[in-house]
Amino acid sequence: MAEETTAAQQAKALVSVVVPAYDSAAFIGETLDSVLAQTHTDFEVVVVNDGSRDTEELERALAPYLARPDGRVRYFTQENRGAGAARNRGVLEARGAFVAFLDADDLWEPAYLEEQLKEIEARGLDLAYTDALMFGDSPLAGKTYMESAPSEGEVNFLSLIRGDCNVITSGVVARRRAVFDAGLFDETLRNAQDFELWARLAHRGARLGYQRKVLVRYRVREGSLSGDAQNRLAREWKVTRHIRDAYELTAHEREEVERMLTRQQAVIDLERGKSLLGEGRFAEAREAVAGARRVLGGWKLTAALLLLKVAPRLLLRLAGGRLHTKP
Repeated sequence: MAEETTAAQQAKALVSVVVPAYDSAAFIGETLDSVLAQTHTDFEVVVVNDGSRDTEELERALAPYLARPDGRVRYFTQENRGAGAARNRGVLEARGAFVAFLDADDLWEPAYLEEQLKEIEARGLDLAYTDALMFGDSPLAGKTYMESAPSEGEVNFLSLIRGDCNVITSGVVARRRAVFDAGLFDETLRNAQDFELWARLAHRGARLGYQRKVLVRYRVREGSLSGDAQNRLAREWKVTRHIRDAYELTAHEREEVERMLTRQQAVIDLERGKSLLGEGRFAEAREAVAGARRVLGGWKLTAALLLLKVAPRLLLRLAGGRLHTKP
């Protein structure tokens, strides 16, 4: 009878917390503890092992949580298919009316779920996200996510494309039905599937919103910042191009997406120019920076381009191999 009661309670869990796990054995315990400490207690946790290389250590760390008599934490395994596929598996296994996404090395403040559900209900949202305090061994530690990736104004398709609003995935609670209706995460995209899903939700008319309360602790590590800048920017450009090619856009939306693609390419050119400068390939660096300047403008790039023409080694010495401009 006790087992039947537990199953019935879990079947009615209001929130399913989806935690994709890959090489996260060292952090998963602290992450789950932050979930289990929530003031809102009507939830289940769905951990998906995405073919992790540390499976043995991960399962040892999970053992005490899986042994809980309330059956609140559930565990699934699959071959490595990427974060989007792991989150999709979690959503498919979820039994809650809401899904909350949490990376296996991030943490929630105790009132996170309570505050997010209040925000969703008060404003009639399909998805709400919040701010986060960054911590770890990165220069970004101690700053909030919205200080480096702000959200201003209404969240809609164009504000996401323009970068006016930036969503942190570990700060998202969404109606499960809305995520299903949008088609889940696109597993053909190995990177930035989360951004693409938020954009797709908004484009379909879902109601997205945010609050500025710092309710998440977002771990930043030097080795986990999405690779080097050029690769990260190239992945973002690829996802924006996917949106351009796959979505039915209005003329105005297509114009904005094309404008963002042009800007992203310019920032890629700038990063390439930095690398070429550091390698002493001054002529190629000058060509790359010139391409970036035509789009991005700004006196810093104008000055850098001039120095690349007349005194490239001085620029290298002054910049330490790096040029800076506001993204």
